[in-house]
Amino acid sequence: MELPVGFKERMEGFLGKEEAGELFAQYEQEGRHLALRANTLKITPQELGEVLPFPLTPVEWCPEGFYYEEPARPGLHPFHEGGLYYIQEPSAMGVGVLAGARPGERVLDLCAAPGGKATYLAAAMENQGLLVANEIHPARARVLSQNMERMGVTNALVCNMSPQDLRRRLPGFFHRVVVDAPCSGEGMFRKSPAALEQWSMDNIRLCHSRQMEILEQADALLAPGGVLVYSTCTILPEENQQVVEAFLKQNKEFSLCPLVLPGDMGAEEGYRTFYPHKDGTDGFFIACLRRNQES
Repeated sequence: MELPVGFKERMEGFLGKEEAGELFAQYEQEGRHLALRANTLKITPQELGEVLPFPLTPVEWCPEGFYYEEPARPGLHPFHEGGLYYIQEPSAMGVGVLAGARPGERVLDLCAAPGGKATYLAAAMENQGLLVANEIHPARARVLSQNMERMGVTNALVCNMSPQDLRRRLPGFFHRVVVDAPCSGEGMFRKSPAALEQWSMDNIRLCHSRQMEILEQADALLAPGGVLVYSTCTILPEENQQVVEAFLKQNKEFSLCPLVLPGDMGAEEGYRTFYPHKDGTDGFFIACLRRNQES
């Protein structure tokens, strides 16, 4: 894999040359860490392990998550069509874990397609309460609807709205808001050649601005005391730590939540970066923030 020169220079400046070299070497290795998540609306993780015809290895930070290895093709198995599991990048599963959605709550997944995080939220809610799964792009919203139906979700409303429209209609309505923001996508390098071709610092700056705008809309949708989970599939600080820090500086009613994942994964002051060379993932970032009760 020919990594963009600008990406390599940026990561060397951020991680140091030695650790950045370990990261680049991981990108150049063939194969990805493949995973799926048991859909507890239909089956327990233990039962899934017993019925699948290929071996599974637990994902440390997600009780419902499992790694699998090629040549297994779980996307072609009837159990996939039956909604017993969702094929999902392992670090992305951490969003559902940290969101902490509970039965009876009002929860929003603001950028929900194709549905991995939204279906996890619905399972955590045990199909009780209200889950609003929003996707601004119509074609992706249709895919989202299909996945919600396949997974047996019955407490969700799938929307095709802008964050601004939702903000006008449902201010301060949600106990929890998940924002898996559009990003430059270094976490897609091994999956999508387009992510490599489109990488540039100009695009990263554009993504930073878009992420800040989306978070400002999410802010207004969250009730006092509510939890906001922000995530991206990038590992660059401009779209991760710097976005969170800028948001906190502008919104004093928010603070970072203690970020604890199963398996004692550790955190970076309330947020967590998953690196390919450290965590066996494609690259991901999660931050968890809480709005003050008095706001």
